[in-house]
Amino acid sequence: MQRFALVALVPTMVTATLLVTMLTQSQLVALRDMAQNTAGAIATQAASVSTAPLRDMQRRELVRIAESIGDLPHVARVQIRAADGEILADSLGRSGSDTTESLTVVRDVVDSDQPGQPVLGSVLVDVSLSDAISAQQASLRNALIALFVSLLVASVFAWQAARWISAPLRRLVAAVHQLGRGDRHVEVEVTDQSEIGELQRGFNSAALALFDVQLSMEREIEHATVELARKNAALEAASVAKARFLAAASHDLRQPLYALTLFSSSLAVDERDPVRLDRIAHIQECVEALDHLFSELLDLSRLETGAMQIEITEFSLDQVLQEVSRNFRMIAEQHGLRLIMRATDVWVRSDRTMLSRILNNLVSNALRYTSKGGVLVVARRRCDGTVRLDVWDTGSGIAPEHQARVFDEFYRVECHGTNEHDTGTRRGLGLGLATVQRLAELLDTQVLLKSHPGRGSVFSFHLPEIPPQLVFDTPAEEAPMDVSGMRVLVIDDEPAILSGIRYLLRSWGCEVAIAEDRIQALQAAEEWPTPPDIVISDLRLRDGESGLDVLAALDQLYLRDGHAPFPRLLITGETRSDRLREIMAANIPVLYKPVSPEQLREAMMVAWNVARATLA
Repeated sequence: MQRFALVALVPTMVTATLLVTMLTQSQLVALRDMAQNTAGAIATQAASVSTAPLRDMQRRELVRIAESIGDLPHVARVQIRAADGEILADSLGRSGSDTTESLTVVRDVVDSDQPGQPVLGSVLVDVSLSDAISAQQASLRNALIALFVSLLVASVFAWQAARWISAPLRRLVAAVHQLGRGDRHVEVEVTDQSEIGELQRGFNSAALALFDVQLSMEREIEHATVELARKNAALEAASVAKARFLAAASHDLRQPLYALTLFSSSLAVDERDPVRLDRIAHIQECVEALDHLFSELLDLSRLETGAMQIEITEFSLDQVLQEVSRNFRMIAEQHGLRLIMRATDVWVRSDRTMLSRILNNLVSNALRYTSKGGVLVVARRRCDGTVRLDVWDTGSGIAPEHQARVFDEFYRVECHGTNEHDTGTRRGLGLGLATVQRLAELLDTQVLLKSHPGRGSVFSFHLPEIPPQLVFDTPAEEAPMDVSGMRVLVIDDEPAILSGIRYLLRSWGCEVAIAEDRIQALQAAEEWPTPPDIVISDLRLRDGESGLDVLAALDQLYLRDGHAPFPRLLITGETRSDRLREIMAANIPVLYKPVSPEQLREAMMVAWNVARATLA
């Protein structure tokens, strides 16, 4: 509207300004010409009447003439001079006192009766221009007033014309805003048959087509939303089913595996026949392979259910590297490989257990897929206050098409036509790297892969570095691993497990009592005059009974008789986060099935020593 108004106003303003300027200039010129003519006429008249007195040198008459002429309007001064320039008469006129600007006219006095005679003198007349100037100013003022009025009228007319011209466009703008707000159907009135009308009709057609498209898209989005909800529900159901399967595999399938572990270990206790020992060794190797597979499932199940809790501490990285080295150095030597852990004085802030599991999985994978050369684990300081851990290997490498998926669950890279020792009883399920990445995410980092087929791979991740801490070395006392003579109460609802662990513990020299539920546990406790040296219980017993409840019942029994609390140990294949939180809240040591005899013996001694130190 402002632009339309300006377009309409500018020609009027320019025209009015030019007209006022021209008329004012013309009037000023006319006023000055009029004053000039008036002054010339008065001077001519004065020269005419002064001829005779000037010829006769009648001074008094000349003075009278000058005074009479001075009385005329606009005359400011009259002088009559002789031929030699002598002023014979000088009179101020009526306008002579306030004259600020005047026009002077001089006329020679010539005797018309005697032609050829010299000039008798001259008459000087000053005409005041004040009235002309006042008239000029009034004319200019009137012109400016007329200009202002004309511009005001033109502005009002221009604004109204702009509103009238822009009204269809403004209605189009409002309709566009309605479309932007999502109104269902918008239509503008067609005002004429000009270009504006064509624009209005085009807008109406576009709005109708957009409305149809919007309805079609809404139907498609509704259909896609329903389909997405259905697929999301199916995915959630599949995820729940997978979690249930993993939980079942982690608990129910571990029960017979645990019993098999116990029986296979018991068979080798007193056996001397080499043939039978070789068969037992093969059985134990198969059991270890099953244990490895179920451990992968258990780790994944615990990660998915959120059962793993982070415990951030500050520790020396070199200690973790040395533990990993002890775990795999013998395996590396068996395959003719070198395992190098570069010593470091770096300290980090992280979860020590999770970091150990990440490094154990990466080193295990590196050794499994390397046929010559070895594996290098090195820590490098970075400028951003972090430490980068690299696990290098000289294996077969990973092809580019596999690198993006090696961290997926159950994804394995086959190594056909190579010498990699990824066969046999320790063949994995493809969960190792998936578990590594999940653990790294819990530690707020990410494992990155760089690999070249035929040249090896490197897995890297970062940890926050801290300044080294002062540690006082204390001589560690080797805890005795002799459990002979211990009185052990074992609680489990699986008869095979009870039979196997009883046989194993008795082969170690322990006195063993077994129970399948709380009633049997209390009955077994009544048969002993004092509390057992340690109670080993499964977490989930028959009929929904919990091992924690049985331990609490035993506590009440012994506290009633004034006995001190007894050492305890939980063994479970449970992965549900709520159950595991109960164990953490109870602050009871826990082992996850299947448990090797070495783990069981070590856990028993640790629990017994801790309880003895507490009493001391």
